[in-house]
Amino acid sequence: MEKVLRKIEKFIPKKVYRFFQPVYHYGMTLAGAMIYGFPAKKLYIVGITGTKGKTSTSEIVNAILEHSGKKTALSNGIRFKIGDKSRLNKFKMSMPGRFFMQKFLHDAVKAGCTHAVVEMTSEGSKMFRHKFIWLDAFIFTNIAPEHIESHGSFAKYLNAKLSLVDNLSKKKNTLLIVNSDEAEAEKFLEKNANKKISYSMSNSKPLDLTNGIKMRFGKTTLYSPLLGEFNAYNILAAATFAKEIGISDEIIKEAIENLKQIPGRAQKIEAGQKFEVYVDYAHTKESLEALYKSFPNQKKVCVLGNTGGGRDKWKRPEMAKIADQYCDEIILTDEDPYDEDPNQIVGEMKATITQKPVTVIMDRRTAINKAISKADTAKKDGADVVVLITGKGTDPYIMGPKGAKTPWLDSEVATEEIKKVLEK
Repeated sequence: MEKVLRKIEKFIPKKVYRFFQPVYHYGMTLAGAMIYGFPAKKLYIVGITGTKGKTSTSEIVNAILEHSGKKTALSNGIRFKIGDKSRLNKFKMSMPGRFFMQKFLHDAVKAGCTHAVVEMTSEGSKMFRHKFIWLDAFIFTNIAPEHIESHGSFAKYLNAKLSLVDNLSKKKNTLLIVNSDEAEAEKFLEKNANKKISYSMSNSKPLDLTNGIKMRFGKTTLYSPLLGEFNAYNILAAATFAKEIGISDEIIKEAIENLKQIPGRAQKIEAGQKFEVYVDYAHTKESLEALYKSFPNQKKVCVLGNTGGGRDKWKRPEMAKIADQYCDEIILTDEDPYDEDPNQIVGEMKATITQKPVTVIMDRRTAINKAISKADTAKKDGADVVVLITGKGTDPYIMGPKGAKTPWLDSEVATEEIKKVLEK
């Protein structure tokens, strides 16, 4: 069926397809739900949304559920997992269209899963991909300007996020978990749910970010090897949810301690080097700043593109300003230009950087190699240095013109380039 649909789409003019695309996706979602027997009825489903943190939060929620003995399914920007089987998400979207989400949930039921954790996006909402994924629980992490060109305004982007919460209305004993430190929290809390719980970092202090994360959760102290205040928020969201569904503090504590790393999210790359290298998905200025703040006393060599072609062009100078403020050396490179001129994208960023040394290396592999070489030299000179490679995380391709896809994985490339530098 998937192959047939793709062949049909090729013969539909792009303007016509885009006009009818939302209706098309609604129809596909409805058809999928009917074909696969409305699988959302047969699972406890946790939906998670936010501008940032939703993927990491979904991984933490999944880890806690698994540690408590539940058989889970997980759908997010990194991977699709059913039980013990996991595969990389190569769609470059968290909620693929057509029949995908309904088939995924059907397969989870068939495999004997009792719980499904689903990352939910505004783009998925816009295309009705969230329909018929009826939720038992919903977690809202945060919101900031993103996908503005796609939605038309921040208000429409916010409304797309809010519409996701309506999926709680079809089930009983529903649970809504909201980050009350967010300015838009009340709008989410106004939505219908049987139980509404808010969480705030003010209730988890003292917060120690010196070496991983150490924070208070009720009467328990949680420790995580993950980095940064942003991950502290993700942990707090997941732990709050878990406690509300009856999982013990001890299980929560153990699961969080055992989750050593999340792929593409402040992922530490170790290949024998004496300096630190991290790969991170950061694609908003808030995420980028949060990552950089996690390394306050280290010399930071930053590799970034972070602004793909054809979308949110307003972010380019904003992301560059963040790098200019926090990095010691900046290397700008290609990321996902799509049909835009990559030199223009990088040029718009470079024009904003006025304080720190900046180098433009359009080949991403060469840019990563250069950053690692700089860090190696700096380390030999006695500096405490870290390389931060941002923008792609676990994205499996560099997206070029006319749908061109170059296979890619920042973590693998970074590992290969570290070895090359060390061999010199």
